[in-house]
Amino acid sequence: MKKDMNYYSTFITAAPDCPVDEGVIPPAKQGGPTKPRIEYELLSAHPYTFTQEELIYEVHVRHKGISEEERESRGDEIREALFQKPQPCLRASMLPKKYGWGLHFDTDGKIALYGKESPEYQRFLENKDGSLKLLPAMRNGKARPGV
Repeated sequence: MKKDMNYYSTFITAAPDCPVDEGVIPPAKQGGPTKPRIEYELLSAHPYTFTQEELIYEVHVRHKGISEEERESRGDEIREALFQKPQPCLRASMLPKKYGWGLHFDTDGKIALYGKESPEYQRFLENKDGSLKLLPAMRNGKARPGV
């Protein structure tokens, strides 16, 4: 049986060493969109549409340039091959690590993106009713003592 890797009622905050104070759109690269850019485009255009697993799959097929036809004919095979290997969770995503975005997962595990500067980000961070699990994104580098 496959393990559920989605988060529920969780807010992933920007990394403690995130270099920006507000949500920044990841830059586009000449060779094609980067994974952070694809994540940003999907989550900003479709809030509360994807679970973590669905997002990882969608980012993978877009980043690899897998056609819609191939996805329709081989989607299960592509998904199975992808998830046979461990996949990093969204705490390791560059969106909260480097670009200043928080990721809110609702009770169904669907994700929305909130910039550090937004009132919603602050509201999730305060978690007044205690209904959210707050998790920081992973640090960008090793924590250095005294810094």
